[in-house]
Amino acid sequence: MSTTRRMVLSAALAAPLLAQFTGTASGATADDKWGTVSDGWVEVRWTAPAQAQLDRFEAVVEAVAPAELVKDSGGSAVRFPLRSATGDPALTNLPTAQGDGVLDGGVAVRTPSGTFQLVGLESVLQDGVASGKCVVNGVDVGHHAVVRCGLAEGLLSAESVPVGQPLKVQLSEVPLRATPELLQVYTATFGTPPFAADTVLAYVSAQGVYTPPKP
Repeated sequence: MSTTRRMVLSAALAAPLLAQFTGTASGATADDKWGTVSDGWVEVRWTAPAQAQLDRFEAVVEAVAPAELVKDSGGSAVRFPLRSATGDPALTNLPTAQGDGVLDGGVAVRTPSGTFQLVGLESVLQDGVASGKCVVNGVDVGHHAVVRCGLAEGLLSAESVPVGQPLKVQLSEVPLRATPELLQVYTATFGTPPFAADTVLAYVSAQGVYTPPKP
C-alpha cells in the first residue's frame, strides 16, 4: 500500500474519532443567518468496535496539544478546544442542526509502519452527515461524508436566557456511524469491514457558548 493511501485511510479511520458539534451546509459562508459558538470544546470517545480496529493495526492514539487524551472507566477519548464555529444548533429540533467549525490540536496515530499526525481539523455538518478536512503529516486531506451523526439520539441541554442573548449549550453522547463512503474505502483497502453501517464507532459530546445572529 502506498504511503499516500495509508495516510488517506488513516485519516478516514480516525475521522469517526474526531467529528463535531458544530458544523454548516457545505459551501455555505458565515453571514447574518448563522450564530457563532465560542469558549467551547468537543470530545470524541471511541467505542469497543473502533478500539478493536485500532488494536488490529497495533495503533495507539495520542493527542496533539492543546487537545487532550482522556482515559477513564468509560474508555478513551480526545477533547479538542473549539477555535471557531458558525451555524444553527437547532435547539428545538436537534436533528436539523447544521454548521461548520475548526478545532485546535489534533491526533497522532502511532502504528508499526509509522506515525500519522492529524491536525487542522475542520468539520461540516449537514443533514446529519459529517464531512470536512484535515492535514495528515503535512498533506491536506479531504474526507467527505465520513460519519453519520445520530443527533436525535443525543442529549441536549441549554441555559434559559432572554431571546437573542448568548447561552451555554451542551450536547452529549451523539453516536457516530460509518457512511457508505467510509465502508467503501475500508473495503477497497482491507477487504470486508468487520463493522457495519449501523455500528456505533464513537460518541461525540460538546459544549460552547452560542451567540444567536443579530435580528
